[in-house]
Amino acid sequence: MSTKLSIVELPLVSKTGSISVKPFFDPEATNLGLEKYGMSLFDGVFHEEQLACIEMNGIRRYVTGLNEFAPDVKLIVDKDQREAKIKEIRTVISQLERDLAANVVDPEDPDFWNKIKMCNPNNDELWSKITMRCGNAPVFLEPKLSPYDLIKLYAIEAGGFSLIGKSYDDARSRSQSPKFYLDKYIDTVSTKTEVTKLRNKAISELQKLFDKNMNKLVLVAKVVDANSVQYKKNTPNDIVYDNMDKFITGQGIEHNLKRAAESFIQTVALDMETLSLKALIKDSSFYKLIMPKSDGFIYHMATNTMMGRNSSDCIEFLKNALNDNVLIDLKKETDKHFNQ
Repeated sequence: MSTKLSIVELPLVSKTGSISVKPFFDPEATNLGLEKYGMSLFDGVFHEEQLACIEMNGIRRYVTGLNEFAPDVKLIVDKDQREAKIKEIRTVISQLERDLAANVVDPEDPDFWNKIKMCNPNNDELWSKITMRCGNAPVFLEPKLSPYDLIKLYAIEAGGFSLIGKSYDDARSRSQSPKFYLDKYIDTVSTKTEVTKLRNKAISELQKLFDKNMNKLVLVAKVVDANSVQYKKNTPNDIVYDNMDKFITGQGIEHNLKRAAESFIQTVALDMETLSLKALIKDSSFYKLIMPKSDGFIYHMATNTMMGRNSSDCIEFLKNALNDNVLIDLKKETDKHFNQ
C-alpha cells in the first residue's frame, strides 16, 4: 500500500524571528483618510527607493551600514565597541564577497579592503542597484539565503532608506512617520506589548484605589482629567472609576495610550500632599481664585500675592508654612464648590 506525502514549505525564520518590511500605520496621523480603515497605502500603490548616497569631494558614500570608514563607525567612542563593529562589518563583507564574486578574503587579513573586488564601499556598480520596493504586503527578507537581502537589512538598520524606519519603535518615535518599518518579530512584539503592560498596570492601580482609597482616586481624577471641577463630594464612585478607565484607554484628553497610562501611573505615585495641592491649583485656577498677570507670574487674587510662574512654583509656594493664609483661603473657597 503506497503512502502519499504532502510537502508543506514553511516560511524561513531567523534566530530572532521572521524579518520583513511592513507598512507603518499611525492611527493618530491623518493620511488622506486611510487612517479610518487602518491602512497606510492605497491598494496597488508601491514606493520604490534607491539606497541613500552622500557625495563629498566627488566621492560617493552609500549608507550601507557596511563601511568601516563611515563617520558613524569612526565616532564610536568606546575602543572595544568600535573594534567589534569593524570586525562585524569585515565578516559580513567577506561573506558577501564570497557569495557575489567568488572571492574568498580572510576578515583578519591586513590588506582586507585592497583584496575586496565587488563590495568595496565606493563600488557604484553594486550599491547603486540596491533598491527597496514596498507596498501594502510585507516584503520578507532572508539574509541567510540571499546576499542582497543581507545588504538591504544592514542598509535599513543604518538609515539607508528614508521611507523605512529601523524598527517599529523608531518609526513610532519619529516626528514625521516613515511609510514602512523593519519588522524583526521579537523586537516589534516587545515594543507593542510595552503599551499593553503599561495600560494593565494603570488599570490595576485604578482598581486598588477604587477598593481601598477612594479619596485619593478622586484627587487623581482631578489632576489627570481636564474637567477637574466635575468631581465633587457627592460624585458617585462608579462615575469616577469609569472616567479614569476611559482616560487610561485613551478616551480622555490624552489619546496616546502610552502617555495616558504613564500619566495615570505617575500621578498615583505622588504623595497625598502634592496630589492635594495639584488638585487645589487646578480648581483654584478654574474658579479664578488664582490668575496670571501681565508680568507672567500667577497671583492669589484675594491678597494680590505672587505665587510663581507655573503650577510647580505654586505648589512649592503653598507647601511653605509662611504662606498658610493663602492655602487656607484657597481650600475654603474651593471646598464651597466641592461640597455642593
